[in-house]
Amino acid sequence: MAHTPVNHPARPIYRAIGGLVGLYYVVFGVLGVIASLGDDFFAQNDTRSLGQGTNLAFSLLAIGIGAAVLAGTVLGRNRDVVINGYLAYALMAIGLAALAFIQTDANILNFSIATVVVTLTLALVLLMVSMYGKVGTEEEKEAWEKARLVL
Repeated sequence: MAHTPVNHPARPIYRAIGGLVGLYYVVFGVLGVIASLGDDFFAQNDTRSLGQGTNLAFSLLAIGIGAAVLAGTVLGRNRDVVINGYLAYALMAIGLAALAFIQTDANILNFSIATVVVTLTLALVLLMVSMYGKVGTEEEKEAWEKARLVL
């Protein structure tokens, strides 16, 4: 039995929040591509998008992440839960790795501290959205409620 709620009353709100995170990544990525046109793919310079350090590689990655989150939000029916969960953990790994290499030549995505903070924050938001967006049958909801009350 999973410990995440099924058919949470605020599920539509969490789904909308997930969609906003996806939209943010798409907008950030598009603006980053525009700002970094003409630079190298893994350039390490002062290119900024929405106040965050970026380069062409991270901008395209952000567009892909945002498109995946938006696709999951549109598809729904627990596909968004899986997509948001995996992307949340991937973004946490990317953000922590970028923090570890931020002042080295290994900072291939041109992260700044602001980029790390935003990436980790949005990863936690996506994780929260994935935890409370699960849809199930009434039997699954009742089983979850019974298990929750036993704890």
